[in-house]
Amino acid sequence: MKALIGVAVLALATVAVAADEKLGAGVTLKEATPIASLVNHPDQYVGKTVRVDGVGTAVCEMMGCWIAITEDGAKDGKTIRVKVEDGVIKIPVTAKGKKVSAEGVFEVVADEHGEEAAAEHAKQQKPQAKVSFGEPTAKAKHPGEHTHDAASVTAKYQIKGTGLVIR
Repeated sequence: MKALIGVAVLALATVAVAADEKLGAGVTLKEATPIASLVNHPDQYVGKTVRVDGVGTAVCEMMGCWIAITEDGAKDGKTIRVKVEDGVIKIPVTAKGKKVSAEGVFEVVADEHGEEAAAEHAKQQKPQAKVSFGEPTAKAKHPGEHTHDAASVTAKYQIKGTGLVIR
């Protein structure tokens, strides 16, 4: 009987471990950088390898080349985009709504890439959602507020992702 229970526990543990989906190099950094810190103080992180933990809120539906991640349980809803190399890593759309850890180099991006990501994210979000891919714009109604339409979100910063783990 003890052997049967031991086998059942081992089987459940194996299923729990197998549930994590590792993409690319996965995640090697032990400590996660809060997304709010990246958004609020981006100059402190540009060029550095960072890890973020949170929930996937949007995924590129065309090529699986980016994911938007919001800190789990964060009341301010700050979001960061993780962009992976096209064709090297493909993020499944099923990552939306799941816990995600991502790692890569925090970088400055051109505005046209940010507008594309913001437009895609806006299509996938509920109205009234507050998101940020970088700095707030003049269209925000209150300090620190970030709206989600393509015209009012600037994606000045992102993580150039080298690996992710989806749970």
